Amino acid sequence: MNKKNDSARTDSVAPRPLGIVTVTYSPGPYLESLIESVAQATSRPTRIIAADNGSTDGAPQAAAAAHSNVEFLDTGGNIGYGGAMNAGERFLSEHGQADPEFLLLVNPDVTFGPGSIDALIDCAKRWPRAGSVGPRIVEPDGKNYPSARALPNLKNGIGHALLGSVWPGNPFSRAYRDDADMSMQRPAGWLSGSCLLVRREAFSQVGGFDERYFMYLEDVDLGDRLARAGWHNVFCPEAAITHAQGHSTKVHAGPMLRAHHASAYQYLADRHPQWWQAPLRAALWLGLRLRALLTSYRARLSR
Repeated sequence: MNKKNDSARTDSVAPRPLGIVTVTYSPGPYLESLIESVAQATSRPTRIIAADNGSTDGAPQAAAAAHSNVEFLDTGGNIGYGGAMNAGERFLSEHGQADPEFLLLVNPDVTFGPGSIDALIDCAKRWPRAGSVGPRIVEPDGKNYPSARALPNLKNGIGHALLGSVWPGNPFSRAYRDDADMSMQRPAGWLSGSCLLVRREAFSQVGGFDERYFMYLEDVDLGDRLARAGWHNVFCPEAAITHAQGHSTKVHAGPMLRAHHASAYQYLADRHPQWWQAPLRAALWLGLRLRALLTSYRARLSR
């Protein structure tokens, strides 16, 4: 009799909500659209943490006041994307407010398709060594964004950097985008950080995002470190989202361009750390610096 009562009590306990962390920096109306889309994307309860990096538009605070499942977290300043994501994850862990198995990391300018979060979770359960699972990102014109790519190396990375903007179909960019088949579940080198379901065990094992990356390539670095630790990064096309890419960075195009090239150098330098590779690191630094200056000059001409 006691065993039956214990079982009934266990069955009646509601599951802890899925923790969702989004990094906000004056997100405007995008944040409300994200929150509204979450309700149709999963049947599970959710707890959304708006890890705020210094918003001035009041949108994150307003969202927390309007929705019982949204909480505002002041990170203390603009600490970067990865740092804010880590802060949100720590907040959930310290307060025991979320599912201990999975965590959803998402940009505030993402809109989830119906059932897409549940599809990501189902996919993760089918791949027990999936450290991260990413959705299919649909662009406004209906095309699939290449969100599950090969890891950059000296060959495809340099080739893509030099030729990607003038010859999009070059072999280096094709190899890097790895988007010939976006219709089936498959492991990838890395997945877009705009929306990632991570297995918390894996995320914790590798120490979360590397906070040296202020913005850009922190998702590439995470994918690489997960793979090195024996986990998979799994693309899940059954889960579809839309992403208004770069809305917050357009206003700060210059600093973001510099941050992108700094992150590219950090990633490549980390993977060529030996003393005898110092000339290579110097060449990479100089090449990326020159590319940043050239890209900035072209942007000014176009304006």
